[in-house]
Amino acid sequence: MVEAVLIDLFSLPANLQNNIHGSLCNTLETIEKCSSVHAPFVYVMCCQRQGSERKGEQEFLLPALGGFQSLKRRLEVVPALTTAAALYTIKQRLDEKDLSIIKVILPPLRKDLIKAYIDHLFTAVYQFEFEDFQVVPDSENLQLSEPQGEGQTFPSQDTALIRSEIQMHLESLPSLNGELTILRSSLIPDDTFLHGFTTRTGGISYIPTLRSCNLFSSSKRRDPQVVVKENLRRLANAAGFNPEAFHRVKIDHANAVRIMGKTEPDTYDGIVTDQKGVTLAAPGADCIPVLFADPVRKACGAAHSGWKGTLLGVSMATINAMVSEYGCNVKDILVVLGPSIGPCCYKLPRESAKEFHRIDPKCVRLFDTANPYIDIRRATRILLERGEVLPENIQDDSIIDENQNITFCTACHPDKFYSHFRDGTNFGTQIGFISIKD
Repeated sequence: MVEAVLIDLFSLPANLQNNIHGSLCNTLETIEKCSSVHAPFVYVMCCQRQGSERKGEQEFLLPALGGFQSLKRRLEVVPALTTAAALYTIKQRLDEKDLSIIKVILPPLRKDLIKAYIDHLFTAVYQFEFEDFQVVPDSENLQLSEPQGEGQTFPSQDTALIRSEIQMHLESLPSLNGELTILRSSLIPDDTFLHGFTTRTGGISYIPTLRSCNLFSSSKRRDPQVVVKENLRRLANAAGFNPEAFHRVKIDHANAVRIMGKTEPDTYDGIVTDQKGVTLAAPGADCIPVLFADPVRKACGAAHSGWKGTLLGVSMATINAMVSEYGCNVKDILVVLGPSIGPCCYKLPRESAKEFHRIDPKCVRLFDTANPYIDIRRATRILLERGEVLPENIQDDSIIDENQNITFCTACHPDKFYSHFRDGTNFGTQIGFISIKD
């Protein structure tokens, strides 16, 4: 069942606004009749010319909208200067109400264009169907044209222009939930490396569980790649790295490691480099983002370590890659565990907990219960120390000094961090990042 209807009048020329009332009335009447039990939300998208006010844009549509009482509280006119701004505003309305099945009624010449915008601004969570906007007989000669600055049809549009318009709109949006904050480790020397762990503040993601500096996009979540890219751009500006030389692990919850400069594997949870100015990153929303730095050989790495990756030894696999590729000495490598779920909150079924119990009984709390609490951080430290990493070269939640401890529990701090465990499937993601300074 359609949950929302988007009527695209953005291409309506200002001098022909009155001619469209009959068509709009017919469209709304059809929506009302077909949705007598559960009326959908209706959004009418129109172009707001430079210098015009929102009220003025609504006034020309009021004669057509006034008679539809059953839709009155569910009907909204959305004027905007650009198609990107209008669609993004409507997306916000849809997300506020958790709507995902949308019918788009629009002039045929706009269909390919709107589909291109939708491909950039929405994910596979949403379902769209399209219907032609029918013109009533008394305005059958009406030809809808694009407002100044828009192409006549999508084939004449350059996809780069659509992306540019979307990017310009997203860049104009204010940051949410305060300023962008980066946590840094005192263990990694800042004269050689640029690094940090992000929190959830300072981005533009507005959905509650993704708000606001979400740094990962998925077809199963509501944050599109363009929003994540804008959050990354803001992070790069604040941190001082080049977002065009940014490389994130491709998560498989295993122990494969990518060597920058060599063939990229299909999936990998670790990544290493000795190239200056290349930023490596590992995401985490309960799993541990782990950073590695060798100030002697000037090499670095990042790894994503969930419970499976921890058991498979992804951290030592990353270190071994640094040793074999760049001639690093294990005893020179510094390792920092970022914000991640702590043993205070994280549970696993007993069968999985047994594997951590074999590493060390202290990695499991309430072992005899059906779902014991697991300490994946302690397990990571133990495996690193067994791999001959010096204890003093590992920074984790064993650091007592609150000014130095950056390994916070993500589930315990909803104001600072995202958590899959706490927030469910539509969760946000923070990252740990590192690069060698030029």
